[in-house]
Amino acid sequence: MTDPRLDQLSAIAREAGAIALDRFRGEFDRWEKSPGNPVCEIDLAVDAFLKSALADLDPDAGWLSEETADNAERLLLPRVWVVDPIDGTRDYVRGRDGWAVSIALVEGGRTTLAVLDAPARDEHWRAARGSGAWRNGEPISASTRDTLPGARVPADLLPKADIDLVTVHKPNSIALRIAMVAADEADLVATLRWGHEWDIAAAALLTEEAGGVVTDAHGRPLRFNSTKGEAFGVLATGAPLHSAAVARLSERAARLSIR
Repeated sequence: MTDPRLDQLSAIAREAGAIALDRFRGEFDRWEKSPGNPVCEIDLAVDAFLKSALADLDPDAGWLSEETADNAERLLLPRVWVVDPIDGTRDYVRGRDGWAVSIALVEGGRTTLAVLDAPARDEHWRAARGSGAWRNGEPISASTRDTLPGARVPADLLPKADIDLVTVHKPNSIALRIAMVAADEADLVATLRWGHEWDIAAAALLTEEAGGVVTDAHGRPLRFNSTKGEAFGVLATGAPLHSAAVARLSERAARLSIR
C-alpha cells in the first residue's frame, strides 16, 4: 500500500512548481551566491512556501534545503525534509525547461517519499519506498542495459576515456538527469565531485523504485541527513550496468575525492 502522505506531498510540490512557473521567463532578481552558482528570488519564494507547507504536513520533521541556513538540530530528529526548491536554477534563469522542484522525506538515512515537479516540461515524478515510481501517473522502469559501450549519458561533452558512450539531452537539474535513468531515457549518470544531498535525495528513490541503483561515485550506498549534508559524487544506472560503471570510474573517483 502506498504511503497516504504521497498524495499530499504531490499536491504541495505541484503548488510549489506553479509558483515557479508563474514567474518563469519573466522579470525577477537574480545573483550569484558564489561564482557560477546562480540563485534568484523565485528560489527563495519557493523555499519559503515549502518550508511552511511541509511543516504543516509533518511538524516533527527537520529541514535541509539549499536555500536555508542549515541547523544541526535536524540530526536529532526522526525524519527530515531534504529540499531543493529549484534544482537547475541555471536553466530556470536562462528560460530553459531543465529545472524541477525536488522534495524528499528522509527517515533513518534513507529516502522514503520523493517528488520531482517539473512544470515547464509537464512532468510530475513521484515514488514511495517499496511501492514503485511514476511519471505523470504512469509506472516507470529503469534501463536494463548491461554493457557500457553505447550507454546513453545526459552530457554536453564526454572525456576521451568515455568516448564509447553516447550523449543525450542534458537538463541542468541533476535530479532530472537521474530521473532519466529511472524512466529508461538514459543508462548512466555520474558526477565526480563533492555535492549536496538536496540535489539527489528525491531522484535516488525514484531510480531505486524503478529498478535502478544509485550510489556515491565510489559505488557505496548513500546515506542522507549526514552531518555536512554532502556526498562524493553520484552514480545512477540501471541495475545490470552498475558494477561496470563503478569499475570504470574507480581510479578517477579515488583521485578526485581527496580534499
